[in-house]
Amino acid sequence: FEVVRDTIKKNETFGQIMLRNNIGYSKIYGISKEYREVFDVRRLGIGRPYTLLKSKDSLQSTQYFIYEQDAIRYAVIDFTNGVNVYKEEKPVKYVTREASGVITSSLSEAILDQGIDYEVTNNLSVIYAWTIDFFSLQKGDKFKLIYEEKYIQDTIPVGIGVIKAAFFEHKEKPIYAFNFVTDSTKNTNDYYDDQAKTLRR
Repeated sequence: FEVVRDTIKKNETFGQIMLRNNIGYSKIYGISKEYREVFDVRRLGIGRPYTLLKSKDSLQSTQYFIYEQDAIRYAVIDFTNGVNVYKEEKPVKYVTREASGVITSSLSEAILDQGIDYEVTNNLSVIYAWTIDFFSLQKGDKFKLIYEEKYIQDTIPVGIGVIKAAFFEHKEKPIYAFNFVTDSTKNTNDYYDDQAKTLRR
């Protein structure tokens, strides 16, 4: 293929990109109507990358349009045999990490000091929302956690996975949180303390 890589510009539409690359109005209209649940052409994000795969002959006809919805998910429009639209995901590698620290000013600062993604702070605040007031953390409070980091192509970080377990020592009181899958068919989970009591109040 002839590979063309670009990003979505401000005020640029899917139709404009397709027309520029010799895809006619009827196909554009069909994609926008028939495949809205799979790929909504009205929701292109400014700055999101896309790739066009074109034939290597003199016509350079567009064979595929690949739109990256985020670092993991992407949508493919296949023009090689009519039109087919589908979604794919890049393989994700999950790596288990541990972190611990002592609060000197705030939890987010203690976590960022260790080079950990800020998303961990947000996830912890959700897990402990009913048990710890994060605005009342005191100097000397301690924490430890076991969590997952997500990677694509083995080395490119793409965010945080599940926090498997966490421990806080707040006002010298230990508070545990363990992730437990409550319904494996629906893949729902919740957090419980060391006495198997839910952290929700």
